[in-house]
Amino acid sequence: MSRLAAVDPATAEPAARALLDKVARALGVTPNMMRGMAVSPAVLDAYLSFGAALGKGHLTAGVREQIALVAAAENSCSYCYAAHNVLGARAGVSAADLSAGGSAEASDPRTAAALRFARAVLRERGFVSDADLADVRAAGFGDGEIGEIVGAVALNVFTNYFNSVAQTDLDFPAVPLPVEAGS
Repeated sequence: MSRLAAVDPATAEPAARALLDKVARALGVTPNMMRGMAVSPAVLDAYLSFGAALGKGHLTAGVREQIALVAAAENSCSYCYAAHNVLGARAGVSAADLSAGGSAEASDPRTAAALRFARAVLRERGFVSDADLADVRAAGFGDGEIGEIVGAVALNVFTNYFNSVAQTDLDFPAVPLPVEAGS
């Protein structure tokens, strides 16, 4: 059972209800994580705004979902790993790439470079090496896209930590975390 309260969209205060309605329209459901964040509409609004802003960038939804899998695996967030397997599939990520995503692997070499860089950002807490930066640049990522990778990592660390603190009740099909994650 979740350690933090969750908001029932039907009885939510107006600010929370408006945000939860926006989520329901976009996803067709209101995930437990967002119901938990809605206890503070400022938290849910910050999450949704950050995600929407990144959605206007150059990284595809599929790559952002694969970065989310890397972050969830590295931070041992079962909730996020399950959620981003579903959301990644909706974004067109193949089953093979969903399975490999938590290990920072992808069938597309460019995407794989982005995932390895995201994992380095996570493991090194942002203090990536010159070689890490050179590798992602060699794959064709410019500084703007590198900034977006860092932004995607940051957004997902927030949700990973939120769900770990809350122990959010899983409302997506469970997917086992990769064994080597976080090492």
